[in-house]
Amino acid sequence: MAQQHLEPTGPLTGPVGTVTGDALAGYLRSQATEFLRALRQHRESGGTAAGAEDPADAALALRRSVRRISASLHTFRPLLDADWSESLRPELAWLSGTLGMEHAYESRLERLLLALHRLSGAVFPAQGMGPTARPAQGVGPAARPTPGADPTSTPAPDRGNLTVGAAKAGALLDRQLTLARTRAHSTALQALGSSRFHAVADTIALLASEVPLVKTAAGTDLHPLAAAAQERLEDAATALPLVTAGHPYNAEALIHGLSPDPSPHPQDAPWHQVRLLLRLHRYAREVLSPAVDVRLLTAGQCLDRHRDASEAAAAAASAARTPRIAPATAYALGVLHADQRHEVEAARFAFQQCWQKEAVST
Repeated sequence: MAQQHLEPTGPLTGPVGTVTGDALAGYLRSQATEFLRALRQHRESGGTAAGAEDPADAALALRRSVRRISASLHTFRPLLDADWSESLRPELAWLSGTLGMEHAYESRLERLLLALHRLSGAVFPAQGMGPTARPAQGVGPAARPTPGADPTSTPAPDRGNLTVGAAKAGALLDRQLTLARTRAHSTALQALGSSRFHAVADTIALLASEVPLVKTAAGTDLHPLAAAAQERLEDAATALPLVTAGHPYNAEALIHGLSPDPSPHPQDAPWHQVRLLLRLHRYAREVLSPAVDVRLLTAGQCLDRHRDASEAAAAAASAARTPRIAPATAYALGVLHADQRHEVEAARFAFQQCWQKEAVST
């Protein structure tokens, strides 16, 4: 079997010029600038002013810059002031996690409702409109249409197309995840108005003009630190059961599916860790070169789907534990849980295909 790793490309192979701490400083300044721009857009979109950016888009841009700053502080920490870096990193993790929860609940609900309709054989009005067509984000009595969509041309899916159990399962998931999303939205708003957030924003604002590098950073090559991030990724990926994941429909992801333990599947954790390490590796490459490695993006998308399906399955299992629900509702949620765990397995298989393909091509 081929060696299980992605060979580096671009700046990490072949004869390359030295990339020093000056490049890291420039990258951090640019990400800090992006953060400040996104923050301004988010504040401008706080109301419903015409022409303002979508608050969700602004929040996504905030998280994007925060993740890159945090990753750089982790990968290249020997080149940065230790006290400053170690105090900022937990705050960035808090901010990224807080801003991401609302979108996570919204996406999870949409994913589960789409799966319910797919499993029920229901047909969306939007089907046949191309791969980018999206149904409305909800199937409740007051379904939420896609912003900007014409409700007369793309009506929301009707629960009448579902079986009774599936319809009630969808209603239960809608209530639970919409409530969670509303709470996450309130938490994010509170966080953005807190003194803790303002302290983080002030620190990033200073970063846009001055990066606290150590004195030796200007003459230190970044490649060894970036290569270390890649090695950590390769070691973690090598430990994955890629041989098992190379066989479709092996149902490994259904193991422990009937466990009474509501905690996440222990087998998912290594895959989630590889996803985080892959992101660190990709961001480290961005510091060295602005060129986008499509192969890394593809591998990351596979692991994103793995994470999304895993969390959706957990949400279905949690809903199935709701007291006094009808047997038909519980059955529909069980089918939905199994479906999402098979999606977990499919994502592992897709990642394995991408990973081994890169190893063979080298």
